[in-house]
Amino acid sequence: METGDNATQNVSVPLRNLLQSVKCVTARVGDGESNESDGDFDLSNFWDTLNQAVKVVSQEATKISLAFSRPPLPSQQDGEKLAESLLKGVLSLATVYYWLPKSQGVCLRGHVRDATVQVLEGVTQLLEVILSSPLQSLSQEQLTSTGGVWSACDAFSHLPKDNKAAALLLLSGQTAIVKDAVEELEQASSEPHEPFGDGEEAPDDRDEWLSERDRRLVAACRGLMKTAAACLRKSTAAVRARGDARLPQLVEELDRLVDGVKQISPGVDDLALCLYPPVDYNEVENYVSKLAALLKELLAIISRSNHICGEDQVTWVQFLDGAVDHNLQKAKDVIRGDG
Repeated sequence: METGDNATQNVSVPLRNLLQSVKCVTARVGDGESNESDGDFDLSNFWDTLNQAVKVVSQEATKISLAFSRPPLPSQQDGEKLAESLLKGVLSLATVYYWLPKSQGVCLRGHVRDATVQVLEGVTQLLEVILSSPLQSLSQEQLTSTGGVWSACDAFSHLPKDNKAAALLLLSGQTAIVKDAVEELEQASSEPHEPFGDGEEAPDDRDEWLSERDRRLVAACRGLMKTAAACLRKSTAAVRARGDARLPQLVEELDRLVDGVKQISPGVDDLALCLYPPVDYNEVENYVSKLAALLKELLAIISRSNHICGEDQVTWVQFLDGAVDHNLQKAKDVIRGDG
């Protein structure tokens, strides 16, 4: 007859094997490429099958969590069956994810990949918690980890269902990030010239102040950052009004736009960070020029995207293109001492 320690050790074996398998699947999902579809791809059928696979993972993870939350421990044979069922669900989820071809949209596929990885990482965490805790007790950490799997699975119901919806989700997020960066810079640059309100002298801290010239430079750069925010707002509105993901070439146009948009918020952040005192004018010139180039490229992408850029969009594309040039020149004039 097995002792308690031996029984615990034996029933842990299938869990440890399962844990390693889930980690391998997670790594492949994170790095792997999709299976390209030669024929017509049924997106509706994909979502039905994917949601069913997610449901199975949630159910099987719950079964394992319950089985190891109270006495008696499952037998080694039952433990192996539980582990096998969860692994089958995990492999099914990964397989269905791989069905989604890039022709349905790189942006869409990225959202599905990230959600799939979140579920797999949630399962990994749950198994690690179970293995590191007494196997006949339900800890708060195990409850939290089980809830984490449920939450990751529930997130699939909120995923964008085509590449237009995926692009809009990313555009909205990037717009909010840039808006926050502009507001933060405006707040910082509105502070008094000197950090002392009572006339106290502090010459050692003078490099923490913005000079009058610094403030003119910040204003010009802030103008370019506001132009970036306007580009993202207008792009989002154009995709919402005219975006289409029903044909491969339209999907590709949306993906190209998303690629351009994803460069903007890092460019805005880099520029904002170098505007805090002491201001390095060479560094500012580098980042302001870089952001201007990124915005010009984004506007060029929009103008080349026939299904996104209609007659109503041409005017604002041209206006913002001019605004980029204007604010860049203002910044360079200050940097060179002309403004």
